[in-house]
Amino acid sequence: MQSISYVIKDPIGIHARPAGSLIKELGAFSSKVTIKRGADSCDGKKLLALMKLKVKQGETVVVEADGADEEATVKAAEAFLTKNL
Repeated sequence: MQSISYVIKDPIGIHARPAGSLIKELGAFSSKVTIKRGADSCDGKKLLALMKLKVKQGETVVVEADGADEEATVKAAEAFLTKNL
């Protein structure tokens, strides 16, 4: 299992447009993806689940990937988060 932590910098937090793009990005990988905010977590490939986390600016998310391409998955997630959120 590979994971990364990222502090959300977007003033709105994780909102619909970037959340949808992140889901699409992660959907290209075969690894199981989990996104965590504190004690809450969700399937990193389901848009509504991610939106229910209600991640706000300044909060830390952890993206975990488990599977054959886990390293590439977390690298892609980190690049996306850094560029968009």
